[in-house]
Amino acid sequence: MASFPWFKHYPKGTPETIGAYEYQSLIELFEASSRKFADRVAFENFGKSMTFAEVDRLSNHFAAYLQNELKLKKGDRIAIQMPNLLQFPIAFIGSLKAGLIVVNTNPLYTPREMEHQFNDAGISAVVIVANFAHNLEQIVSKIPAKHIIVTHMGDMLGTLKGALVNFVVRRIKKMVPDFHLPMSISFKSALAKGANLSLQKPSVAIEDIAVLQYTGGTTGISKGAQLSHRNIIAHNMMITEWFRPIMSTNQQDIIITALPLYHIFALTVNGVLMYSQGVKSIFITNPRDIPGFVKELKKHKFSIITGVNTLFNGLMNNPEFRTCDFSYLKGSIGGGMAVQDAVASEWEKVTGKPLVEGYGLSETSPVLCCNPLDGGHRRGTIGVPMPGTEVAIFDDDGNQLPQGETGEICARGAQVMRGYWQKNNEGVFFGTDWFRTGDIGYMDTEGFFRIVDRKKDMIKVSGFNVYPNEIENVLAGHPKVLEVAAIGIADAKSGEVIKAFIVKKDPSLTEDELKRFAHENMTNYKVPRYFEFRDELPKTNVGKILRRALKEQESAKAA
Repeated sequence: MASFPWFKHYPKGTPETIGAYEYQSLIELFEASSRKFADRVAFENFGKSMTFAEVDRLSNHFAAYLQNELKLKKGDRIAIQMPNLLQFPIAFIGSLKAGLIVVNTNPLYTPREMEHQFNDAGISAVVIVANFAHNLEQIVSKIPAKHIIVTHMGDMLGTLKGALVNFVVRRIKKMVPDFHLPMSISFKSALAKGANLSLQKPSVAIEDIAVLQYTGGTTGISKGAQLSHRNIIAHNMMITEWFRPIMSTNQQDIIITALPLYHIFALTVNGVLMYSQGVKSIFITNPRDIPGFVKELKKHKFSIITGVNTLFNGLMNNPEFRTCDFSYLKGSIGGGMAVQDAVASEWEKVTGKPLVEGYGLSETSPVLCCNPLDGGHRRGTIGVPMPGTEVAIFDDDGNQLPQGETGEICARGAQVMRGYWQKNNEGVFFGTDWFRTGDIGYMDTEGFFRIVDRKKDMIKVSGFNVYPNEIENVLAGHPKVLEVAAIGIADAKSGEVIKAFIVKKDPSLTEDELKRFAHENMTNYKVPRYFEFRDELPKTNVGKILRRALKEQESAKAA
C-alpha cells in the first residue's frame, strides 16, 4: 500500500495494513473466542449473565436444530428480528454455525417493509420476538419462509425471572399483541430439541456470504449488502488494531450495547470485535427509555460506550446521567450519523472523556474511518481510514480529486461488500473496487476526512449548494434547542428554500430567537426560510433522524 498523509496520525504501534487472516470463517472466530474466554461473562441483559462457554453451547444447540429438524442447508437465508436480548447472539452465531446466511431485520419494520426484505432475501426461516409476531402474521402467506421460531423477551432469563418478565411484558404492559402462527415453534423448544442432536460442521469458505445487511432505508428502498466472512473478519482485524489503545490487558472491559445488534455498527463492533477480545457486553433492550437506560448504566463500571448523536444527546439531557460514575470510561465512539459539535463538547464536559466520531456504512462492515482513540482525535472530522483501507474523493465522472476539494467519498478495502444481493450493481463502484458511499466530503490538509452531507440531501438555493448537516450543526448549538432537522422544499423563485424542524429544550424558545441566531452564524442563503416546532422528529430505530419522512410530509401538504 502506498504512503498516505493519514498514516502519521495512527496511534503508536498501529500497522498501516492488516496481515494474514487468522480465521477462515466467522465460525472459527467465535469458536476460538469461546474457548479462550470460556469462563468470562460475554453478555448481560436484565441482570442475567451468559458466559462465553454458555454462548458456545447454546449456539451449537440452535445450529443442530436448524440442521436436523428444519433441514436447512448451507447458504439458506434466515432472518433474525429482535432487539438486544440474550437470544440474539445465540441465534446469530448458531445460524452461522449451521452454514446459513443471516438476514438482520429491524423489529420495528411495518408488514410492508418485512414483506419486501423477506422476499428480496428469499428467506427459509425467521426468528422473531413475540412483540412483533402479529406483523409477521399479516404477511406470512406472502413470503417464502417455511419455518418460524418465536421467542419471548424473558426466555433466557431463567425460569422464575423469565416467567415474571414475560408476564409483565404481555399482561401488564400489553406489549405483545395477539398473533396466530400455528406453524411456529418456540425458541426454548428449539434449543431443547437441538441439545439432543448432533451438529455437522459445514464447509464454509472465507468468500461465502455471512450476512445480508439491509441498508437503513433512510433514503429509499433498502437493499441487501452482501457481507462475506472475509469482509467481517478483515474488518475485525482492522478495528482490533484501532481499539487497542483503550483495551485492557489485565482485566475484563465492559461495553454498553445500546445500539441494536441488527444494526451493522453494533453487530460488528459491539458484537464480533468485543466477543473476539473477551469483553463483557451489557445489552440495553430499549435505549429510548432514557431513565431506565441511565438506571442500568449506574450498575456497571463501563469502560466503552458506542452510539449515535441522538442517543448521546438524550443521555446528557437526563439529569441523573450526570451523576453516573465515569471514572472507568476510556472510549466513547459515535457513528451512524454526524456527531454534532454541541453534543461532543457537552459530552466531554459531563464525562471528562471525548466523544470520538467514526464513519462507515452497511456496505463496508461498517467502519471505513475513525478518529484515533489515543487522544489524537479531531472534533468535526470522521477521522482517518482504517489500516488496509483507502479513501479518496471523486467527482461525478469518476475522476479522483486532489486534497481539499469536495466530492463523493469513495473507498476500497477488504471490508467492502462484493455488491448488493440480486441487484444490478451498475453505478455502485467507480472502476472495479472504489465503492461510492453517496456522501459528500473532503480530506483536509492533515489527512483527516470531513463529511459535508449526503449527496441526496443537498439543497440547491438559488444555485448555491447548501448541506443540511451544517445548518443542523449550527442550530443545535443554540442552548434552547434539543434536536433539529433541515430539508429543502420547492420554491418557485429560488428553486429550493430551507425549512428547519426544531424540538425545544426550553419551551421559551421563539422563531425570532432562532432566526437571529442563524443570521449571526450563517450566510443569508443558508438561513432557513421556515421554522416548525415539533414535539419529536421521525427517526429510525437506531436514532437517525429521517429527513426523507419530513420531505414526504411536506410534499403531501403541497399536493
